[in-house]
Amino acid sequence: MNKIRILVADDHVIVREGVRLLLQAQPDIEVVGEASNGAVAVAKARELSPDIVLMDIAMPEMNGLEATAAIKRELPQIHVLALTMHDDYEYFLELMHHGASGCVLKGASSAELLAAIHAVYEGGVYIHPSMAKNLVSDFVRRMEPGEDRTRYDGLSDRERQVLKLVAEGKTSRQVADELVLSVNTVQTHRAHIMEKLNLHNRADIVRYALRKGLITE
Repeated sequence: MNKIRILVADDHVIVREGVRLLLQAQPDIEVVGEASNGAVAVAKARELSPDIVLMDIAMPEMNGLEATAAIKRELPQIHVLALTMHDDYEYFLELMHHGASGCVLKGASSAELLAAIHAVYEGGVYIHPSMAKNLVSDFVRRMEPGEDRTRYDGLSDRERQVLKLVAEGKTSRQVADELVLSVNTVQTHRAHIMEKLNLHNRADIVRYALRKGLITE
């Protein structure tokens, strides 16, 4: 029987030891390595090529989001299952944007962690039930007749241009140079966009642009 090969990345030794003990007791799982920060996790992923990286998010040197993105760029066949204290579904969307296949709360039961590992290994996505409920509620709200379309239609042509360029990762200076505007004007447009679309930060802008098909991952 092929075992699921797992790399455990967490900056707390006691957490790594606890997770290792739990997983090593499973007949179909093998812990092939450990990492104490994101940079080590990326290096170990290259060296060991595990099936799954259990990735803590708040780690020194390179955090889990950065490490996840690096691993998925270089080793897209490796699944990343995030370990986090946060149950905010917006946080889950941010993890997914960086390439994670799922998210398990650190306070979850051992049964939930094992279920998440098997789901991700089989090519699925795992999301904690509380996050899923909020995610579905938000999706339904956004899909209410005309709401999203009306908000987007409320943007000027220039605001739509700025929205797309910001979502593509361009700085205010780069947007200003491309559209032949001042930096202050770009920042004003960005503020109006965020107000009209009820967005709060650049991550929100990226997610909105992805959902609207304005950019691709």
